[in-house]
Amino acid sequence: MHQGGFGEIVYTQFFRNVERPHGTTLIGKVSGAIAVSQNGRNNKMKAIQVRGVGGPEVLEFRDVPDPVPQAGEALVRVHTSGVNFMDVYFREGKYRAPLPFIPGGEGSGHVEALGAGVTGSSVGDAVAWLGSVGSYAEKVAVPADRLVRVPAGLDLQSAAALMVQGITAYYLSHLTIALKPGHTALVHAAAGGVGLLLTQMAKKAGAVVIGTVSTAEKAKPAREMGADEVIIYTETQFDQEVKRITKGVGLDVVYDGVGQSTFEQSLKCLRRRGLLALYGSSSGPVPLFDLLRLSTMGSLFITRPISLDYVRTRDELTSVTGSVFSMFTSGELNVPISRVYPLRSAADSHRDIESRKTTGKLLLSIGG
Repeated sequence: MHQGGFGEIVYTQFFRNVERPHGTTLIGKVSGAIAVSQNGRNNKMKAIQVRGVGGPEVLEFRDVPDPVPQAGEALVRVHTSGVNFMDVYFREGKYRAPLPFIPGGEGSGHVEALGAGVTGSSVGDAVAWLGSVGSYAEKVAVPADRLVRVPAGLDLQSAAALMVQGITAYYLSHLTIALKPGHTALVHAAAGGVGLLLTQMAKKAGAVVIGTVSTAEKAKPAREMGADEVIIYTETQFDQEVKRITKGVGLDVVYDGVGQSTFEQSLKCLRRRGLLALYGSSSGPVPLFDLLRLSTMGSLFITRPISLDYVRTRDELTSVTGSVFSMFTSGELNVPISRVYPLRSAADSHRDIESRKTTGKLLLSIGG
């Protein structure tokens, strides 16, 4: 079973901010490379650049050329960049990127310039985006049709925090399966960035939510966000706890972004015709799986969703982000932010997210 993720499908389509020799010009897109001006100017920005894959130490804080927006793109001065596990996968080389590259697949900021043919955006607009690599920098060139306007009542920091993880939580709870009163759901990593948002959305939809966490400390925020039950999986077998809680019936859906270490037990948590939404693989890829087993376990369903297939069109993107932003501005959704780092400390953010000791969202603060 293939274990790619949102970033493998989306991020690799939009590689930008690749440093090129001074004085050269790239015509068209070569792996999404930026255009470099020959006008004699040598405009530079601060950015995190990866010149060779490896550990957090390969995240170098450097001066690199400003990106130049090409046709259909907008140049955005970055205010906040999100930090995601997908950034770690690219840094490590698990997902391939043309070197050198600037990580970061989501962010928020203000439009600074427009490429040819751009409509619907204006200089000065407050915007957010996902999928376009390069947000670990002071500026990034983004396809204009992937920008969404940040509405009044939503600050730029929260907007950045809501893009990847908010969209993921929304499609899982509203589109992969439309949760409703009476549904029962298990949310793995319930104290993580996606987990805390997904728990809130599932509860808002009327579902009974069981969360799994690794420590008693992490159980607290999961309960605060609405989890009806929290299982500390390091102290017990979570599938057995689920059977106890549900009196042997099992669950309608399991949301699993962990993968290898939870897959088999997740299947055992489901009721007849239940759904396993395997949306990530932070513990590693799931081994090859015989689909015939699903028939012997109660005609179960498995899906391996990625965000792109829920926000592929412009209408889908604006509809989903509009719903997520509305939940926030109406006070129905809390965005727990664990820590905000300065850009030069991006390596520390990667060390922390890999430690799995954090709860909520990690962000890089870049602009004022």
